[in-house]
Amino acid sequence: MLLPLLLDAPFTYTVPEGMGVEEGSYVLAPLGKKGKEMVGVVWSLEGDAAVPEEKLKPVLQVYADIPPMRAEMRAFLDWVARYTCSSPGMVLKLALSVPAAFTAPKMEAVFRACYPAGPQGSAGSLPVLPGDSGPASRPGMTEKRKRVLDALGDETMSADALESASGASRAVLNAMVKSGLLIREERPAHHPAPLELHPHALKLTEAQQNAAAELVGRIGQGFSVTLLDGVTGSGKTEVYFEAVEAALREGKQVLVLLPEIALSVQWMERFERRFGVAPHVWHSAIAEGARKRTWRGVATGEVKLVVGARSALFLPYRELGLVVVDEEHDGSYKQEEGVIYHGRDMAVVRARHEKLPIILVSATPSLESLINAEEGKYGLVELHTRHHDAPLPEVHPIDMRAEKLPATRWLSEVLKEAIADTLRHGHQTLLFLNRRGYAPLLLCRTCGHRFACPQCTSWLVWHKRHHDLQCHHCGYREPSPARCSSCHDPEHLAACGPGIERLEEEVLDLFPTVRLLTLSSETMQTPNDISRAIHQIERGEVDIIVGTQLLAKGHHFPGLALVGIVDGDLGLAGGDLRAAERTWQLLHQLAGRAGRAEVTGRVLLQTHQPTHPVMQALIRGDKQGFLALEKQARRLAGLPPYGRLAAVIVDSTSEDAAANAARRLAQTAPSAKGVSVFGPAPAPLYKLRNRFRHRLLVQAGKQVHLQKLISEWIAASSLPGNVSVRVDVDPYSFL
Repeated sequence: MLLPLLLDAPFTYTVPEGMGVEEGSYVLAPLGKKGKEMVGVVWSLEGDAAVPEEKLKPVLQVYADIPPMRAEMRAFLDWVARYTCSSPGMVLKLALSVPAAFTAPKMEAVFRACYPAGPQGSAGSLPVLPGDSGPASRPGMTEKRKRVLDALGDETMSADALESASGASRAVLNAMVKSGLLIREERPAHHPAPLELHPHALKLTEAQQNAAAELVGRIGQGFSVTLLDGVTGSGKTEVYFEAVEAALREGKQVLVLLPEIALSVQWMERFERRFGVAPHVWHSAIAEGARKRTWRGVATGEVKLVVGARSALFLPYRELGLVVVDEEHDGSYKQEEGVIYHGRDMAVVRARHEKLPIILVSATPSLESLINAEEGKYGLVELHTRHHDAPLPEVHPIDMRAEKLPATRWLSEVLKEAIADTLRHGHQTLLFLNRRGYAPLLLCRTCGHRFACPQCTSWLVWHKRHHDLQCHHCGYREPSPARCSSCHDPEHLAACGPGIERLEEEVLDLFPTVRLLTLSSETMQTPNDISRAIHQIERGEVDIIVGTQLLAKGHHFPGLALVGIVDGDLGLAGGDLRAAERTWQLLHQLAGRAGRAEVTGRVLLQTHQPTHPVMQALIRGDKQGFLALEKQARRLAGLPPYGRLAAVIVDSTSEDAAANAARRLAQTAPSAKGVSVFGPAPAPLYKLRNRFRHRLLVQAGKQVHLQKLISEWIAASSLPGNVSVRVDVDPYSFL
């Protein structure tokens, strides 16, 4: 039996006589000598014969009301463990993320009509007897009882709902059960609402119909991967909804992954309009009760559609028929803590194990997915035009080197004039700056002291709105200082650089009567906050929107005419191999927010590097030219997707222990053909949450079995217990 612990192999237990256990059964088992109990999964019915029988402990309980974990999912979890160089027990923990799911659900009474048995039927499903005009005509039938039967019809209703619909009391219902007019049953109190597959309300264009037909044609045909590549506003969501409907009509379950599920208000509303019911949502912020109901409903097959963050991939689907990964390029799919994995890539693996189709959707697909499509590994479906043939907005650069702005100003004259013109025409402006807070650094101009996080090697970000300094890596906070903590000078503290709060301040200084809305993770802390904000924008109650990258998440704002990118160069800094690709994706997606309806859109891009390939690609609208350059650079360097990378991160609360362990690993680094090991070196974020970090980078050809090589290397290195080693295969973050 496998337990959700840092274990490399299952434990062996005995099964008491008469307990029905099979492979995949969820069971409760004792652990250790202190009476601890834990839910695990029966991985195999064959135990370890080397363990003496007298040392084996019996399984305590089998959860017979939950279907066993399917063999396909167990194989998938094993694959994830091998690929990510993780403990199988820790991967299982991802699938057992709701301990409350193993407590019995609260039950409620439900009623359905029961007619007397006739010669051709039996109780509960019988024809009316000869001469009998139905239950309402039988002796003892009161007016109240007639109302109950009228309210029920052929349906099953809860006691509360039936009382409300008929006006009858619980005593009347119980008496009808005794007289054989009703059947009383028990079911979980929170029963999943049925999906209603409505006819399509939006007429698809010919291109959309062709794309949808290709996706629908893959349902029920085994494993396939299709990349749906469409320009912003081309109706990709409506197209893949056709495939979702086809899978649901076959009685299958569907999983739709979104990168920022809590922010996807418009997607949820569009889904509910189309399918008549809200989808079951899965992410870390939903309440425990809802998580329990969804987990169990997925396991039993009652929950047919889940929309969720990357963790929804590890739910125990009973009959999964389709997976959709929307915004497949988004970096939010990468899990950086615990088991390190990429949600998009693992979704493809799960689809392969389950032998079902998966659709990857994006207006700016990742280089990995594009190359897989070019090589014929993925199918490719393209949408080249926007819905209603709305034109894509032109991108106009503003060379900030020529602007000569004051040190406390961030909006160029050109952008300010464009905002004023947009306001005069009654249209909306979006200003983008991907930096939270008021300023990324607070320093003393007298002594040069910089306010830094005591737990991380990072500067504290000044949040003027909250009157504090914050570390965006570990969450440390301290009140805004009145004086320098080094020289105690109270007069020369200086905010360096702009954050979104500072931009908001500048906008209100320039346009004091404007209706301004700031969208960031700090101002929008709950899904309700986000929903209200999105609806305000849709109704035209906002003139200027100031926000961070969450504004690029597929929103549709009909009145948005101008997008101003305040600092287009921000994402290009650092040594991230995907920095150019991610900057192009983000800025292209932002540009696509403008001019999506009747309003003509334009984009102004402030940059200090107007000749950079990313900026030139955006200005010229040259997607293919940029991708060609990016492919060439990666191919020449042997970097993904043309080569393989893995980061080995060594950390410890002891600075010396971390450094020594990293050196020891480097000394025993593999020297196989086609493999290079770089480092160790202190990580750019050297100290994180009071742990000191060193990194080694392994580069290899695509033919190298990288995971096997790394696992054997680490296993052969004798490292002290106060040192942790994590492996990040296909790293996205190099901090």
